[in-house]
Order: sequence, then C-alpha cells, then structure tokens
Amino acid sequence: MSGDELTSDAIATALLTSVGALVRRVRRVRVEGELTLPERTALSLLDEAGATTSSALARQAQITAQAMGATLGGLRARGLVERSADPRDGRRVLLTPTDAGRQALADKRSARTELLARALTGHFTPGELEQLAAAAPLLERLAQEIR
Repeated sequence: MSGDELTSDAIATALLTSVGALVRRVRRVRVEGELTLPERTALSLLDEAGATTSSALARQAQITAQAMGATLGGLRARGLVERSADPRDGRRVLLTPTDAGRQALADKRSARTELLARALTGHFTPGELEQLAAAAPLLERLAQEIR
C-alpha cells in the first residue's frame, strides 16, 4: 500500500483479507483426537469464563441451547467437561473444563503455534520477522477495539 492508499477502509480490507486467510489455514490443522470447532469454542469459552451454565455458554457463543447442550454432552462423555451443583442455587448446574479439557485446548494451541513457527522459519527475512513481531501487539489492540 502506498501512502495515498492508507485510508481506514483500505487498511481494514487488507487486514480482513490477510488475517482471515491466516485464520482459515491455521484452523485446518489436525491434531490427534481433535476437537470439532463447536467443541473447541465451548471449551475455550468455559476456560475463559470459569464455571458457568450451558445456557450462558449458548448465549455467549450465539447458538441455541440445544446445540450447546449436544456439544457439551460430547465433551462430558470424553471427560473434557465436568458438571457440579451451583453452590448458590442447587437447582442450577455449572460446567467447568477438566484438566484433560484444558490439555486438549493446549495441545491444539501448541499445534497451531508449531505450524506458524514452521511457516516463518526460512521463509521470511529477519526484517520481515521483526515487522510481523511488531504487528502482533497492534493486531491484539485492534481486536480489543472491535465491539
């Protein structure tokens, strides 16, 4: 992009195109015993939010309660999520990731990190690597600004 093309719209288009392609390719990484995208989403949300209900997770993921229930059922069957009574309201059931669930997320993240590291090694100049390193915190900050 030349200096004349540095408009917010042009930058937004370029970022959406390039980051979108990167995310799609990274998501294709296969890990043995891999989680499906809905399972990974539910487990990630649980890991971030802590103990919560299935309906709260469904709202957060913007899917139906039935779809979230099916996803969580599969995760429970594999020992990746556990249920417990809500200490404040014994009628409610809270869900949390198990140690195995957290490990499944970590394994997926590690596989993605390894994939990116292999792509960077030998294919980018030291200057390009510095540019990518400098862009990472800016992309994180940009993500935080999107509401």
